[in-house]
Amino acid sequence: MNETDTVVRTTLRVPGNWPHPGELIERMPAGFRLTPEALILPDGTEIEFTPMPPDGQFAEIFKSSCRQPATHGELEIVNGYTVNAVLTGPGGSLKAAATMMQAGAAIVRAGGAGVFVDNSVVAHGGGHWIEMAEDGSPDALSFAFVGIVRGQQEVWTVGMHVMGLPDVLMRRADCDADGDAIIEVIRYLCRGDKPIGDGHVLADEAGPRFQAAATSSGRFDAGSPMYNPFGRLKLVSIKDIAESN
Repeated sequence: MNETDTVVRTTLRVPGNWPHPGELIERMPAGFRLTPEALILPDGTEIEFTPMPPDGQFAEIFKSSCRQPATHGELEIVNGYTVNAVLTGPGGSLKAAATMMQAGAAIVRAGGAGVFVDNSVVAHGGGHWIEMAEDGSPDALSFAFVGIVRGQQEVWTVGMHVMGLPDVLMRRADCDADGDAIIEVIRYLCRGDKPIGDGHVLADEAGPRFQAAATSSGRFDAGSPMYNPFGRLKLVSIKDIAESN
C-alpha cells in the first residue's frame, strides 16, 4: 500500500444538550435514521455514530476554534452540552466531504449546537454549518473543513485531505504580501479545474506568481486525524526563484 492508498476518515463532533437518546432520535430530520451505532442518510449511507460524555475542555476548544462567531444560543448549548454526537465517515474526495457535511447538518437540525472538525480543528456554529451544507459548493466545503495556520515563518493549511487534496504551505512573508494567495489556491484546488502538482506555476493577469513544490505530509503522524496522505504543496515565490538564480 502506498501513501495515497491510506483510507481517509472524517470525524465530526456535534455537541448538544439532549436529555436522553430518544429525543435526539425523535428530532432527526425526514429521511435520516439514527441507531445506537450509525446515522443512516437518505441514500442509505451509514456514518459511524458514537455518543461521548462531556468533558472539561471541549467547550472552550470549540469556542476558540470557530471560524465565524457562533450565536449566543449556540454557545449556551455548547457551554452546557450533555453529549457529543461523534460522526466518523468517509473522506478523501469532494463527494465524501459533501456526505459528511450533510451528516453533520442532520444532527444540528436535531438540536446540535454546531460542528467541530477533528481533521482540521475548525468549528462552526450550527446555523453557519447548515448554510454551508445547503450551499454545497466546493468553496463551502473548503471553508467548512480546511483550517489555515499562521506560524512565525510559514502559513499552512490543515484538513485538505478530507476532500482528497494536498495541503498548502507558503512563507509567512509571501502570504502577508499577497494575503489572498493561499485562499485562492485552496479554492482553485477544490474546484478541480486543473490539478496542481510538483512544478506547477500559478499565475494571474500580472504574470507568474508562485511555483508549487511537493513536500512531505508535514508535522502529523499517520495515526492523527490531521495527517494528510496526499502530502503538501509548498508555494515558492517566482521572484525568490529568479533572485536565487
